[in-house]
Amino acid sequence: MKPALLPALLPALVATLMLCTPAFGADKTWIANVKLVSPERLDRIETGSVLIEGGRIARVERGPSRPAPAGASVVDGKGYYLTPGLIDSHVHLHVVPGMSMEQGASGDSLARAYFLQLPRSFLYYGFTTVIDLAVSDYGMIERLRKEPLHPDVFHCGEALVLANGYPMSFFSPDKRFQSFGNYLFDPAMPTVVPAQFAPSAHTVAAGVARVAKAGGICVKTHFERGFGAERNLPVMSRAKFAEVRAAVTQAGKVLITHANSFEAQSFAVAGGADVLAHGMWHWGALNGQAGLPQEIKALLDKIVDQRTGYQPTMQVLYGLRAYVEPGYLDDPALRKVVPAALLAWFSTPQGQWFKPEVTDGEEDAAVMQGMEGPLRRQRAVVAYLAGRDANFVFGSDTPSSPTYGNLPGLNGYREMRQLHAAGMSLAQIFKAATMNNARTFGLDRELGSIEVGKAANLLLLKTSPLDDISAYDSVVTVWVRGQQTAREALAADYK
Repeated sequence: MKPALLPALLPALVATLMLCTPAFGADKTWIANVKLVSPERLDRIETGSVLIEGGRIARVERGPSRPAPAGASVVDGKGYYLTPGLIDSHVHLHVVPGMSMEQGASGDSLARAYFLQLPRSFLYYGFTTVIDLAVSDYGMIERLRKEPLHPDVFHCGEALVLANGYPMSFFSPDKRFQSFGNYLFDPAMPTVVPAQFAPSAHTVAAGVARVAKAGGICVKTHFERGFGAERNLPVMSRAKFAEVRAAVTQAGKVLITHANSFEAQSFAVAGGADVLAHGMWHWGALNGQAGLPQEIKALLDKIVDQRTGYQPTMQVLYGLRAYVEPGYLDDPALRKVVPAALLAWFSTPQGQWFKPEVTDGEEDAAVMQGMEGPLRRQRAVVAYLAGRDANFVFGSDTPSSPTYGNLPGLNGYREMRQLHAAGMSLAQIFKAATMNNARTFGLDRELGSIEVGKAANLLLLKTSPLDDISAYDSVVTVWVRGQQTAREALAADYK
């Protein structure tokens, strides 16, 4: 550079250096005057302070607040409650609630607006970590991770789906094999595979390897005979499931099985599944019994003794009920997690396209009544497991189907309310959404509690989650990897 040019360029050079160099202390945050609520120390809910440095928890002090470390910005917690960020271990990020798969993937402006708001909606209700159980679009995962504000995202890769079984069965035979690249061929099942899709490329080993290569932390399988018009779908043989169990163990992953019936959960527990994705709302021949049958109690005892992870996902049925629930779309809470234009579209004839599939020709009141039986059975199972302190792992199944009744963030909060009403204690719900999830999915060295060295994924709440379930709707501030955001700035209707 010529010396004569230096005076003219100096202001620009200084400005550039100021943009590239973080302000002194910007990487340190001292959260003081808070009550610490962490799952590993629920016996010590006391005033304390936390230092965040480099996106991690650098210090945890219990007792009266001390002066802030040199160079740290200070957050006065006003006597509120500081907790770990919440983990939702059952989401489906590629789906736009209320839209068909084709609509959601079309690039429509409503879909684009939804995906922009999606990460903020999870954060609005304190979910700083989500786990996608069945990836359909890896690009969606990467786009979400690149958003300026987003929860930590983990996934199970493409689900290990039995050829022609659930959920491949939703697609026509000429499209299902293109849509599910990680299908599993089981010679024990009399099912047709098109000639161009060689079964030899769809062994258990190949399927688990695909998940591992894609960075999955878990492998999802299914035991589902079907519902509605399809009730005789092929399901995995015990021998094939044992092969899956062995391969998943060897790969160091977590085995999750979609199972919502007594038969399915019996199969998965006998085969050693790590997590049961869904509650038990189908009891088969035992459906009509008023109390909890002894046969089901015996299975639930095994689930408790084996410490199998249990995701009740009660909002699945409530999500379907949204189409026949008076006033659902008028709830002000929806405006916080869904862009206004999409919320308005839900009320249009086009936005109601999924209702006929939910009602199947029945009146709204009859549909509501028809769901009471499955919900009663599900509540009975949750209450029994809660009484035995089972290994609940929190998952909301957002969204469980093309319904607008499972909205990101809000669906998780409503799941918590339903779990509490069913019999889970506030402490059980808190642990399920923090440490239980972290341990079960192998993330506990990084997440799940307020401990030195862990990621600074934290929530400031006005109310303790051990005092009232509504605490999860009292978030004031969210930190993800040390990045601080006020809750109101995360709302879809924020101006």
